[in-house]
Amino acid sequence: MKFTDLPIDHRILKNLDAMQLSNLTDIQQQAIPYGLLNKDILASSKTGSGKTLAFVVPMVNRLLTTRALSKADPRALILAPTRELAKQVFGVCRQVIANTQLRASLVVGGENYNDQVNVLRRKPQIIIATAGRIADHLKDRHLFLNGLELLILDEADRMLELGFSMQLAAIHGQADHRKRQTMMFSATIEQAQIKQMTNELLNNPQKIVIDSNEQPHKDILQKFYLSDGVKQKDLQLCKLINIEKREQAIVFTATREDTVRLQEMLYKQQFDAIALHGELLQKQRNQVLQDFGNGKYGVLVTTDLGARGLDIRNVSLVLNYDLPKFPEEYIHRIGRTGRAGDKGTAISLVGKKDWRSFEAIKANYVGEVDFASLAEINTAFTGLKTKDQKQNVATKKKIPKNNNKTQVVQAKRRFKPLESSESGDLPIKRKVRKSIPDNDLPTKALKKNEQSDNTNEDDGK
Repeated sequence: MKFTDLPIDHRILKNLDAMQLSNLTDIQQQAIPYGLLNKDILASSKTGSGKTLAFVVPMVNRLLTTRALSKADPRALILAPTRELAKQVFGVCRQVIANTQLRASLVVGGENYNDQVNVLRRKPQIIIATAGRIADHLKDRHLFLNGLELLILDEADRMLELGFSMQLAAIHGQADHRKRQTMMFSATIEQAQIKQMTNELLNNPQKIVIDSNEQPHKDILQKFYLSDGVKQKDLQLCKLINIEKREQAIVFTATREDTVRLQEMLYKQQFDAIALHGELLQKQRNQVLQDFGNGKYGVLVTTDLGARGLDIRNVSLVLNYDLPKFPEEYIHRIGRTGRAGDKGTAISLVGKKDWRSFEAIKANYVGEVDFASLAEINTAFTGLKTKDQKQNVATKKKIPKNNNKTQVVQAKRRFKPLESSESGDLPIKRKVRKSIPDNDLPTKALKKNEQSDNTNEDDGK
């Protein structure tokens, strides 16, 4: 199905053509028609499936073809869990509304608060924001949502994980009227919190599920390498980046310190690498993403900060230096490659500290794994045994060999406290006193005895 087959404004079609987009993805094909009918939508799809256009296209079409409920209030509000994802959505939205009278503004944390106040005073029709920052502006009465026509939540599950439930409730309360259309996109829609939010925010929504099991893309080749530790991981990282056919690569680590250390190590190895982590200022983050997106750097080393919201077409390799704590983050990480039908490769280094995460990823998403190996790098680590495997080994050792002879196994006597005697019933053994003859007593003791006898006689008289 093509965008030209949809009943959308010609200005949107012209902008989509300029973006070199013609065919709809699965999520777009199912979500956009219901969005054009002004129905509430609850949708779940995998990373890189094109869900951003799935809500941006019907949103822009409604704003272009209908009158505003209020000229003073924003008409559409898009909420994202992170600044990076909000900026990504903002970029797509600007392309779709190009050469129209619509204006979009980005309101996220980390930016100057007073500058955002001035932006909101210009009354933009579309606001792309993070939930925490927009809630602050609502509290300070810098904007009102009485005339809001569309409320869109992108990656709602992630917003709940980050603890924005109270902010979302406050935003919903400011724009709770029957003419509001709500679209909610989430990686999973079966969680209890998502179901509760659906009941509170959405009105008889159309449920759309694409790849509900959150399985990785078929276009992504997954590889796993065992590793003995940090030193060997460093060697494997340099070698894999060098031998893998790639345009750009993203390396995910567990800590901010490792992002800086690995970036410096790769730079010394003549790789054009740059680091992204949470300690950078927002302007610095934006500059890093801009430089990497423009192809100035070939390798981006980042924490899970870059696991969502990065849509860079030339990323053909994702390398997990450390595996994530939560298995669902693995899907978001490797989803940075293999986007929009392109092929990609995801490589994970599995050490002793990563084994528990690896077992969770294997059970939920991967299945059986054949570990790959690198020439000239020998790994001693072969994995850890699970509790069930240890118990099986222990029981096998205890079971004696059966040589076709019946063995009599004596049952262990079990101590029954209710049937035993109390401690007070035990006999007390005492030492027998020995009688000492008077001749053996000391002279002092005899004199004392004589004196006591004399006093007794006097008392008797």
